[in-house]
Amino acid sequence: MQTQLPVPETIETKPAEQRLTLTNVSWDTYEKLLDTFGEHRAVRLHYDQGLLEFMVPLEAHENPSDVIGDFIKALVIESGLNIKSMASTTLRRQTLQKGAEPDKCYYIQNEPCVRGRTVDLEKDPPPDLVVEVDITHADIDKNNLYASLGVPEFWRFNGSVLTIYQLEQNQYQEVDLSPTFPWVPKEVFYHFLQQGKTVGEAQALRELKGWIENNAEAST
Repeated sequence: MQTQLPVPETIETKPAEQRLTLTNVSWDTYEKLLDTFGEHRAVRLHYDQGLLEFMVPLEAHENPSDVIGDFIKALVIESGLNIKSMASTTLRRQTLQKGAEPDKCYYIQNEPCVRGRTVDLEKDPPPDLVVEVDITHADIDKNNLYASLGVPEFWRFNGSVLTIYQLEQNQYQEVDLSPTFPWVPKEVFYHFLQQGKTVGEAQALRELKGWIENNAEAST
């Protein structure tokens, strides 16, 4: 197997992820690595037809990931929807030779289908919404990976810009508004992110809940 070294960081950028990519990795080897590492580990694995990426998230990665998670849960709860959170649960389909461990993934529209039980992607629908924070370069084509898994909505955050994708005819198309939350402009997310840095994350969340109370009715 060939090894590609992690992308180097510069002094001007805060390290956000450490990455190692291997090529020509068999599916059996990928599954053995998952079993060996277990569920409670720092490293996350993405696999796409022989290409395997190890990624260790650092603070500059984990903080925005958690902030986005708070943002999504607040939108769901305060607007009266339901949710099943999967965090970085391994999503894998042997028939496609693809596997992923996203930063966040959620069942919202399909939550009743998987409530109270373990998800099996060979039988169950994929998560309705997946979130990835990628501040450094990833060798895995995440858009192709999650599109192949059939994830309807995909959010990517590069540390400053949130990009929202909607699955159309098995490919992602960038959209301005979330299909799940079409009443929420991106500016609300950017404000929430900035408020977390200035007044604190708890206060930012309280302000967001107030905004939702005043705007969620417009979505119904």
